[in-house]
Amino acid sequence: MEPTVHTVFHPQTSTWQYIVACPTTRNAVIIDPVLDFDPASLTVSTRSADDLLELAASHGYKIVRLLETHAHADHLTAAYYLQKALVAVGQPRAPICIGQQIRSVQETFGRKYRILPEELNDTFDHLFADEETFAIGNLTAKVLHLPGHTPDHIGYMVGENVFTGDSIFNPDVGSARCDFPDGDARALYKSMKKLLSLPSHYRLYTGHDYPPASSRDPVAFVTVAEQRERNKHVRGDTPEEQFVQWRTERDRGLNEPRLLHPALQVNVRGGRMPRLAGDGRAFFQLPVQVPALLE
Repeated sequence: MEPTVHTVFHPQTSTWQYIVACPTTRNAVIIDPVLDFDPASLTVSTRSADDLLELAASHGYKIVRLLETHAHADHLTAAYYLQKALVAVGQPRAPICIGQQIRSVQETFGRKYRILPEELNDTFDHLFADEETFAIGNLTAKVLHLPGHTPDHIGYMVGENVFTGDSIFNPDVGSARCDFPDGDARALYKSMKKLLSLPSHYRLYTGHDYPPASSRDPVAFVTVAEQRERNKHVRGDTPEEQFVQWRTERDRGLNEPRLLHPALQVNVRGGRMPRLAGDGRAFFQLPVQVPALLE
């Protein structure tokens, strides 16, 4: 039995969000949900997350887990908001889940942004081990460790579908950057090859899509066969050293993601905001390089 997959694109961050459901029990999971954050007005809204809730409700789904593929650097996760919103409408508390390597990522960015250790305790309800399996109704999902873009990166295999996060992009986009702390181009190559070794007809659902020069609409998935044949960075015959050299050189010239600092400060907290000031506002740390005479 294959899952029912709903694909929801978030154009502001080019993120694909997914609702994956068991067609018989209507149990479902939400993968990589997004909060709307406007850095110009410094406001957070839940419009996109509410759209996911409406979609799930319209199909009578019971959300049993909220799944993250990694600690994203380009959008704020809506997992914590969704967890509270679902309880508010009478659904059981859906655990927020991520890979077990998140602990090292939390340590790294906890130091960088001066996050108190107690703010990182129990921020995720379950940390998946590599190859762990879990149920979505009558379906069995399997966790795949897919490091490289980030060390904590995982994917989810449900039937003949893999939700890959940022471990592989659509063929004309290729691959994700590896220059975040403990990112590793060689590890990403191996993760991509792991995905390319799956049966040809499996569908690889990506975490983002960036259609080149608006040449097409965003696409949620292609098959393994299409990736083997057309992925512009790692096709079936691309040598490892060639990819590692190219990816490393390419990453040196990239600017940091637009939402990097607020995204990481929220996402290592599992979607919680930094401590509120008492007037409905949260404050983010913003690292700024200053001249020596101003220190």
